[in-house]
Amino acid sequence: MSANIIDGKQIGQEIRDEVRIAVEKRQENGLPVPGLATVLVGENPASQVYVRNKQKACAEVGINSFGHKLPEDASQEDVESLVRSLNADPSVNGILVQLPLPRHLDEEKVLSVIDLNKDVDGFHPINIGRLAQKGREPAFIPCTPAGCMVLLERAGAKLSGANAVVLGRSNIVGMPVALLLVKANATVTICHSRTRDLADVIRQADVLVAAIGQPEFVKKEWVKPGAIVIDVGINQKEDPTARKGYRLVGDVAFDEVAEVAGAITPVPGGVGPMTIAMLLKNTLHAAELADQI
Repeated sequence: MSANIIDGKQIGQEIRDEVRIAVEKRQENGLPVPGLATVLVGENPASQVYVRNKQKACAEVGINSFGHKLPEDASQEDVESLVRSLNADPSVNGILVQLPLPRHLDEEKVLSVIDLNKDVDGFHPINIGRLAQKGREPAFIPCTPAGCMVLLERAGAKLSGANAVVLGRSNIVGMPVALLLVKANATVTICHSRTRDLADVIRQADVLVAAIGQPEFVKKEWVKPGAIVIDVGINQKEDPTARKGYRLVGDVAFDEVAEVAGAITPVPGGVGPMTIAMLLKNTLHAAELADQI
């Protein structure tokens, strides 16, 4: 068996195109251009790259982006005050506080200050709480988990009644994607570093979402033949033959797992492009919410 490759790059581009067309129609109809404000605290190199990529993506679809930088030693009040000012700015529809924040800052308090209708990352405690409750809908769904669900849909996954295993329990990916799978009527198991007989648990999965941050951790023998595998991980693995001395790999040993899986996302080119695509879609949705006020 050779797995179908779930092309996140192509699917993400389709979503970007849909957003770009919707933004153009808003302008034709005299509606404001959606605006996304990013808040970057400190000089974390990876965070700087992520923010630049998000701003570039906004420009490509016609969304205004407003970048705000604060120093590494910014106080809790400095950050919260900036967020409050963005809440009050009508040109800003979405607010994204780039995580992680410096360790001296209280992340939950910062996220709690964001206006619910501008929480395009979907990490406000109330939005996450609504996601966890039956019959409640959050204003926004976190971008990477939302992207995972779109990939599963495009891969033809039959989630109702399926055994779904989520490897990893982070607030950013593992827990929200598990909640989304429950909402889709899957039977969900969350695995982590304390899970006993991990390989046996994973082997039961009709759907596997790997988000553990360990390069090529999931092996071929762990995967049920025909399973759909969503690899959220992105890790650097030393490779002397590569120009940069390393190559990017996921949490799944792609080449060998692709021999048994029914469908699988590559790294890069799988989940990554979906995260920014869903952020753009959420920002458009935030502008639509603002139209109703």
